[in-house]
Amino acid sequence: MVTPKEQGDPKQSEGRFDFYAGAYGNFATQLYAEIRAEAFGEDIGQQGWLSAEEQDRWLAWLELHQGSRLLDVACGSGGPTLRIAERTGSMVHGIDVEAKAISAAQELVRIRGLARLATFTVADASQRLDLAAESFDAIVCNDAISHLLDRSAVLAEWSRMLKPGGSGIFTDPLVVTGPLSSREIAVRSFDTFQLFVPHGFNESAIDSAGLLLVRVEDRTDNVAKFAARRHAARDKRREALVKIEGQESVDRQSELYRVAAALASERRLSRFLFHVRKPN
Repeated sequence: MVTPKEQGDPKQSEGRFDFYAGAYGNFATQLYAEIRAEAFGEDIGQQGWLSAEEQDRWLAWLELHQGSRLLDVACGSGGPTLRIAERTGSMVHGIDVEAKAISAAQELVRIRGLARLATFTVADASQRLDLAAESFDAIVCNDAISHLLDRSAVLAEWSRMLKPGGSGIFTDPLVVTGPLSSREIAVRSFDTFQLFVPHGFNESAIDSAGLLLVRVEDRTDNVAKFAARRHAARDKRREALVKIEGQESVDRQSELYRVAAALASERRLSRFLFHVRKPN
């Protein structure tokens, strides 16, 4: 995710960090767990539009095993990252720019007894990272690459960190595939830096980074389904959420999920999955 100085709008930057800090500060509560379970069917601590079923497909493609090393870029509270460690026995490292997310992830490591396999640190994935070259077998980034300003530079950094033959998987939920109004873009951005890109943009960035495109999948149905379910789950708990988040935030998130579901179901804003590989 981008830093405030890169975003260029101090007020917008401040709003972005306030929103995510609040979300991750309450992430482990029973209320938010209930919302995720109702929305996704299986709560793996996900943000964005990731289901457990989709992550299992990733794991089959990545062919991780004991001794493998995986980097999760913009890992959030770490639930999906730790699920990878538990299912594959691989060593995982998560990074996120939001300190409260990393604190939540580190607490999960302690609770689940996974200190041998998992580490988490605060880091800005839009910048060059203090991680060794060719040190990871796989890199994943779920629904967060749109927060990173320079797509080609980010993917080139992944190429630097991947071992020869290593794989990366990322999902981009902001691929423009139809007409969007300025209001819809503003709602979908939710006062955060977001890069809306045309169809074909990611493929060009992958090529310029020297990575090979293994597969592309249209996963827009995830947004249409899970945004509508999140909207419904939050609406049922509106009174409790207002006490925690405030009425303005609850109203704006309600509009966010409503608009996200509509744009996805109408195929005007799409989510694509990209599986890439570093040449041997």
